[in-house]
Amino acid sequence: MAEHEDAPDVPEAPDVPHVRVAVIGSGFGGLGAAVRLRREGITDFVVLERAASVGGTWRDNSYPGCACDIPSHLYSFSFAPNPDWPRTFSGQEYIRAYLEHVTDVFGLRPHLRFDSEVKMMTWDARKLHWAIETSSGPLTADVVVSATGPLSDPKVPDIPGLDSFPGKVFHSARWDHDYDLRGKRVAVVGTGASAIQIVPEIQPLVGRLTLFQRTPPWVMPRVDRAISSLERRLHRALPFTTQMRRGFLWGIRELQVQAFTKHPDELGLVERMARRNLARSIKDPALRAELTPDYRIGCKRILLSNSYYPALARPNVDVVASGLSEIRGSTLVAADGTETEADVIVFGTGFHVTDMPIADRVVGAGGRTLAETWSEGMKSLRGATAAGFPNWMTIIGPNTGLGNSSMILMIESQLNYMADYVRQLDVLGGRVALDARPGAVDAWNHKVQERMKRTVWNTGGCTSWYLDASGRNTTIWPGTTTEFRSATRRVDLGEYDVVRAPGTEHTDMDTDENETKVEARA
Repeated sequence: MAEHEDAPDVPEAPDVPHVRVAVIGSGFGGLGAAVRLRREGITDFVVLERAASVGGTWRDNSYPGCACDIPSHLYSFSFAPNPDWPRTFSGQEYIRAYLEHVTDVFGLRPHLRFDSEVKMMTWDARKLHWAIETSSGPLTADVVVSATGPLSDPKVPDIPGLDSFPGKVFHSARWDHDYDLRGKRVAVVGTGASAIQIVPEIQPLVGRLTLFQRTPPWVMPRVDRAISSLERRLHRALPFTTQMRRGFLWGIRELQVQAFTKHPDELGLVERMARRNLARSIKDPALRAELTPDYRIGCKRILLSNSYYPALARPNVDVVASGLSEIRGSTLVAADGTETEADVIVFGTGFHVTDMPIADRVVGAGGRTLAETWSEGMKSLRGATAAGFPNWMTIIGPNTGLGNSSMILMIESQLNYMADYVRQLDVLGGRVALDARPGAVDAWNHKVQERMKRTVWNTGGCTSWYLDASGRNTTIWPGTTTEFRSATRRVDLGEYDVVRAPGTEHTDMDTDENETKVEARA
């Protein structure tokens, strides 16, 4: 047993509402957690959402051309198959509609608290619960499930002179649909997954498009097509055919994992295919040279597009093979000295992934924030729990990302872990919490980082958004989804301290059984 007596006392008003579980965020992770809690028979929970509707990143990202690069039948919940996906790779509007559908079908609306941004969460060691401040009022919760996701807070680079730019500025995740780009001189900063979708969509409209490219991506053809009405009817009439389709898509990607994680040299064939794709699309040798990556394919996420390269070859498009370094009025200056005039700047520069913003708002048992605890890099136990933060867990936590498959597979594995975590609290009984042991967190992360050393993400010769400020990969899971599912199937109490409030009375049976269980599995 452990007691956290050094944590801050949290004063509360007597009428503050209390729930058993507070879920933060209503994207795939948050809605999946809500469905799983209901299936576990838990109805005393809320889903706190800072916006006015569900959808997470698929609500926030509505830029032109926004779509998923994972096939729709795999990028959806296994427990909520959708027989009516219109295309192999569905657009943002269909994915958002799917999440609204899941919300309704599984009766989640009564649990949703919109316009409730979490300002601070503080662990109360005496009452063994979390005191949560939100923009719509306070509440307390026995357990917090943070499902804010890594793609929730846009990252805009700190560029000298940006404040003085007289034109329009916005990030891809905060697209201004009221602003007319027609005829404008538009600068797109970044060449990631968002930018390669945006560029082909806006290129025919704008007067001039300048793409600032620090590093060219590897781009493969997007094998996309409409799913026929016959296929959709078959999936509706025979649901097992949807499961078979999903299983086939999963199996292909599962077989590919070893090339990324153990044998990066096997990616040579894929690299040659990508080079041929580039050569077919870009005839100008100088432009082709600028668009050819100098790192191993897979080191950064492989992007899919049939229209990106052709758009860059159009006469109203310029590629600046350098990052944006300074802004002087309406003049944009690249690191190589190239100057460009612009009316609009669109940042496709990604998100705060390795410096999770929610971490600044979580105060644990020792009075430290999660951001302070993670100051030298994010780490958690099985991608879920952090030492010193009892009864607090993440969905899509550190090292749970994927480089070639569907994040929904990882989310569902973490939902298994969450469900067993809550079950273990029930088994222990009374006012109780589980706090990940520092040794268990360190052992798990040592194993993950050792496996990471030979992956393409670490050896491929690139600097990607998977890496934190110290160059450590705290984003990607270095194995198969099957391995991760096995590792998160159940909570091992030997990896946790059982925490009870100071002065809590136990029966002999309760104390002996629980302490013996913890010691035996340590």
